[in-house]
Parts: sequence; C-alpha cells; structure tokens
Amino acid sequence: MTRSPRIAVLGASGYVGSVVSGLLAQRPVSLRLVARRNCVVPPDAVAGTEAVSIDLTDPDGVARAVDGADVVFHLAKHSGDWRLPEENPAATEPVNVGIMRSLVRVLADRPGSPPLVVFAGACTQIGHTPDHPMDGTEPDDPDTEYDRQNLEAENVLMAASAAGAVRGISLRLATVFGQTALSGAPDAGVVTTMIRKALAGEQLTMWHDGTVVRDITYVEDVGRAFLAALDHPDALVGRHWMIGTGVADRLGDVFRTVAEAVADATGKPEVPVVTVTPPGAAVVTDFLNVFINPVPFGSATGWTARVPLREGIDRTVAALLRQPVPTTTP
Repeated sequence: MTRSPRIAVLGASGYVGSVVSGLLAQRPVSLRLVARRNCVVPPDAVAGTEAVSIDLTDPDGVARAVDGADVVFHLAKHSGDWRLPEENPAATEPVNVGIMRSLVRVLADRPGSPPLVVFAGACTQIGHTPDHPMDGTEPDDPDTEYDRQNLEAENVLMAASAAGAVRGISLRLATVFGQTALSGAPDAGVVTTMIRKALAGEQLTMWHDGTVVRDITYVEDVGRAFLAALDHPDALVGRHWMIGTGVADRLGDVFRTVAEAVADATGKPEVPVVTVTPPGAAVVTDFLNVFINPVPFGSATGWTARVPLREGIDRTVAALLRQPVPTTTP
C-alpha cells in the first residue's frame, strides 16, 4: 500500500478502544474513531484523525463507520456490567454479536482487496480453563453467556475470513487492567477496582482463598498487541491468538501488592485483604485459574508484554491520584 492506510476503530471511546486509538494516533495513518458517545482526538495526533458518533447496532451506521477503511479494529462491547449478558442476553447480543454480523456483510459487498478486521475477544471463551498455559489450540466450550457471545462473534469473523470476504484476526485477551494518559474510559476490572477501594481506605475482598491465578496484562501492552497485529497480518489472519504476559499471579498476592502500592503512594497504612462469601452473581469463571502462553503470538509478531505487574499498579495508582476529587454542594 503506497498511501497511508485508512483505519476505523469501532468502540474507540471504550476502555481498550481509547488506548488503541491513542497509540494509532501517533502513526501517519488516516484514522476514524467511532463510538456511540463522543471520542476525543488526541491533541498531539500525528494521524489524520476524525471522530464520529454512530450507533453501531444500526447496520447503516456500521456501513458509514467503515466506509473506505482498509483496516477495522472491532473493539465495541456492550456498556455496563459485564455480567449483564447472564441476566439479559437479548440486551447485549445486538452489540456483542450483531455488530460483527453487520460488519462482515458490509465488507463482503465491497469491491477490491478484503480489508483487515482485528477483533477483541476473551481468553475465557474456551470455558473451563486447563491446568496448563493456554496457547489457542484448546477446544471452545464457553461457560457464560458473555463468552458465548464473544465466541459467536469470533466465529462469524472467521467464517467471513475463510470465505475471503475479510482478513480476520481475533486477539483473545487475558485480564486487562490499568489507567493511563491514553485511557478515555475508566477501568472497571477487578485490579483497578481494588486500587480504588484501597485509595478509599476500604479492605480488599476476595471470593476465595487467594490462590486463584490470573494472567494480568497492563492495558498499554494490550494496545501494542493490536498494533502488532496491524503490522504482521499475514502471519495471523484466519485464527485467534492468546494475549497475555505469560505470568500466572495469585490474586491474593495481587491484592496485597495493590495494598502495598497504595500505602507507598499515600503514606497511609496498608488496607487488609480478606476472604468473603461470594455473591450470588458470581459465575464459574470467577474461580478458574487462567494461564496464558503468549509465545505463539510473540513469535509471529515480535510482541511481548513490557510492563511488570507492580509497575502497572504503580502507574494506575498515580493516574487515579491525579484525577480531580469530586466536590459536593453544601
């Protein structure tokens, strides 16, 4: 491609989408940021950037969003609590699956070379995780409606890729966390939630004995993984890839690290980490170990996670401390 690529980011105002958009804005590309709510164009953007507000559950809106795009990053997810699919799957299916269906129909009808579509999936789409690092070869049998919807969307993309309508890549993400200067939306995940609780002086609660492990990846490393997919598509098209650090951290140790980091940053005593009875809304994946083997993706692209857990926690603590304190009217 002799001209600069035209890239559309769907879900650009979201948690991962805003970080991916911020990183892409530093490249000499033509960039369209698409979301239901307003996106902020980075003031130091190198890219030629436009931000558009579009309802992506409208197929005509999807067509406008990706018009002329050579590359589409599909990072749009339903808004609100991620447990909503378990309670009301019909409310989230139009976003989590419907957008992908509309996207591949629109792109299949376009003349010329098939565009690249990079999708944000989840490593828990496989269902019960094995007692060894997942490398992407495991069979899929999702346990939750959230993961079933992610898998359905991914299957729609892969079928379109096999048919030559698009060049599809799915990145299945491990636990993502962190707030950065690129974050356009708050991190609602467990690690940053615990950081906020510690900053408020509240105890950190676990639904187990703390030995459950997670692969916890800093959000800017995840953003760089999407850019790595953009840079190395030929090695990746047609399948899904596991994205993580390759480190399995016990959640009890993670929460204690959070308490220590917040104490170091504020000079206040460490908050306690305690075990409590799980709520009724807990799902099976809350209690499963998640190991990631990122070597296949790293070998194909050269990507590796750069930010260690403690550094990512320290960065997030600092970012949250910089946020303005809410004021109340007497």
